[in-house]
Amino acid sequence: MRVIVITGSSDGIGAEVARQLAARGGAGVALVLAARNGAMLDAVAGQCQSLGAQTLCVPTDVSVQAECIALIGAAVARFGRIDALINNAGRSAHALFEEVQDLGWYEDLMRVNLWGSVWCTHAALAHLKATRGSIVAVSSLSGLVGVPGRTAYAATKFAMAGFFESLRAELKGAGVSVTTAYPGVVTTQIRHRGYNAAGQQLGKSSLKEEGAMSVEECARLIVDGMERRKREVVMTAKGKVGRFLKLVAPGVVENMALAAVKEP
Repeated sequence: MRVIVITGSSDGIGAEVARQLAARGGAGVALVLAARNGAMLDAVAGQCQSLGAQTLCVPTDVSVQAECIALIGAAVARFGRIDALINNAGRSAHALFEEVQDLGWYEDLMRVNLWGSVWCTHAALAHLKATRGSIVAVSSLSGLVGVPGRTAYAATKFAMAGFFESLRAELKGAGVSVTTAYPGVVTTQIRHRGYNAAGQQLGKSSLKEEGAMSVEECARLIVDGMERRKREVVMTAKGKVGRFLKLVAPGVVENMALAAVKEP
């Protein structure tokens, strides 16, 4: 039995990753589903069970270290092992820095996007080393290229990129793969639920949504990257070009970033 823990799996990318893993693994996979909304977790669990997978739902707020530790403990108590950890839980934000009065929500965002993945990974590490398993970090193209209005979000995702890149090197001899995924704009509600300048729910997307990647395609690329134990999965052609272009023509990349944002 292959045991996979997925944070942020009640909706969006995480829920679709769970469904695709269930479809691929059937009775040979056990999915530990974590998010804050227990009712939505149960619905995803039912979909995965219908595909043959075993499931365990653990309502979890990854911004609280004790809950991250409890999540991993529950997975091991139920299934006895962990073969993969997919750090997908995250929140978005869009606000011009000069318009932010109280920076408290910047810290809150960092606790979800960075510290949640760090705490879960730390709690699971010994178990993953025992199985020579896999770690996945779902970052963002905003973790490779800064976008105006995304100072808080980009800070969390750049931090994730640096943490998991360093961890990958540390674990190279332990047989644990570390895959960092960099999605672009995906057809989920994450941007609508993100923070605005006042630290409230934005209620809309501030990025151009034309040509957004489907959640099914994004999840497939993440799962494929994990199964192939790839170092990174950069999901758009613009992301791949922009990453290297910023080394030789950073001004061009800044203009590309500006073009990705809707006019006010």
